[in-house]
Amino acid sequence: MKLKYLFNALFLTLVFISCSRDDNNDSGSTTKPDEINNFVWKAMNSWYYWQPNVPNLADSFDDNPTTYANFLNGKTPDKLFYSLLYQRGTIDRFSWIENNNEVVYSSKIAEVEKSGGFDIGIYPKDNTNTTAVALVNYVVPNSPAALAGLKRGDVITKVNGSALTLNNSDLLYNNQVTVTLAATVQLTSAGLITTDKTSSISITQADIDENPIAYYEKKVYGTKNIGYLVFNAFKADYNDELNAAFAQMKADGINELVLDLRYNGGGSLETAVALAGMINGNYSGSPYVFLDFNNKHNSEDGFDYLSNQMNTYSLVNNRPEKSGTQTINSLNLTKVYVLVNFQTASASELTVQCLKKYVNVVTIGYDTVGKFVGSITLYDSPAQDYTSYANRNTKHNWQLQPITFSYYNKDKEVNPEFIAPNYEVNPYSIFNNLTAFGDVRDPFLKKALELITGQSFRMGNASTSSFENNNLQKFNPTNAANGLYIQDFQNFR
Repeated sequence: MKLKYLFNALFLTLVFISCSRDDNNDSGSTTKPDEINNFVWKAMNSWYYWQPNVPNLADSFDDNPTTYANFLNGKTPDKLFYSLLYQRGTIDRFSWIENNNEVVYSSKIAEVEKSGGFDIGIYPKDNTNTTAVALVNYVVPNSPAALAGLKRGDVITKVNGSALTLNNSDLLYNNQVTVTLAATVQLTSAGLITTDKTSSISITQADIDENPIAYYEKKVYGTKNIGYLVFNAFKADYNDELNAAFAQMKADGINELVLDLRYNGGGSLETAVALAGMINGNYSGSPYVFLDFNNKHNSEDGFDYLSNQMNTYSLVNNRPEKSGTQTINSLNLTKVYVLVNFQTASASELTVQCLKKYVNVVTIGYDTVGKFVGSITLYDSPAQDYTSYANRNTKHNWQLQPITFSYYNKDKEVNPEFIAPNYEVNPYSIFNNLTAFGDVRDPFLKKALELITGQSFRMGNASTSSFENNNLQKFNPTNAANGLYIQDFQNFR
């Protein structure tokens, strides 16, 4: 891949241009730009995917040193960063900035992060889009949420004593939060009707390195050995655990796979490519995903290729560092069933879009987020065009995670607005039907098993409804869309 082999001449040219522009800007200026904000602007000017669309990121913007300094000074780094995004919230919904490993005003992608240990989806209660509930998708074992008694399928109706709404749902991610759970949930043609439990649950966040391989089960129906795998994040430091899960499936004789990506907001590009090889390893050396950078970095454009080898990583000071390589364990399947939802994003969407060029990918569920872009981490290291962690300015801890590339499948086909599943499942149908992972009362899993086996599965006594959410505001994917990122961009050079 071209990313791995930058010519030295080009690298030196970038360094020369970066250094010379910095020198020129300070020359003769009576007002010097804020050091951190200067880094933010320069890095964004170089790498931001939509840089040509942002007037304040134009190459000529810093030609007048005083005007440039006046623009930068007086702003906090995060306010400057978000002011430079292209149509923030509509076109760019996914860039963020962080300080001391704490993301400011955006979603989180850290390998180890403070968390209560529970994942949720936010659902409006009716077509007025005022009150909402949070459905607990899963709880991390031994996490604060688990110890407090929260479990998969619980429905949160209040946060810190106030009725949950689309506007205050972010409070659920605070360092400490008190939640009220529903005692009953009824689905009607008009929406959700809930009653509350009298007691509440308090949860305090802790540092959690969540294992994204949340659940695996072998289900046998006649000659069908079905593997059901819940995979919740593309985390490179768990590449070996993911490979081990596929080794177990090989030992179990799995010949059908249901891959549950409903709660997977993305992650490492390396892990996404490795996963494809685990599903079918017959295409090693073939192009899998094409990355397209802005015009300043056209030399970075190129394919990442399928391989029968993958890197493994260990966390060192909360940063993944390569620890070795492994041969990929592959099921060599020609068909895979993927569960998707409104929280499925980025590397998960890449898996569907790129893998379908090699195997039959059947999607089941609800429309995905629609995030066909990715990022690299930018540090205050101008001599390395802002990509070196080792050579960063250690006087501050700000770092950027802006969108720096878009991706396409091997045929470079135009991506859709989002992935519409082959078989749609109303997301509200899971209320009262989510118990443990693997329970066939889960409507998404039930549909996959019916497609594989040709059998019908009963829902038991769980309630069903004709309630439709077509008129509801589209679900907000912010808390789920972790993103697609290149693990260590310098390794690609």
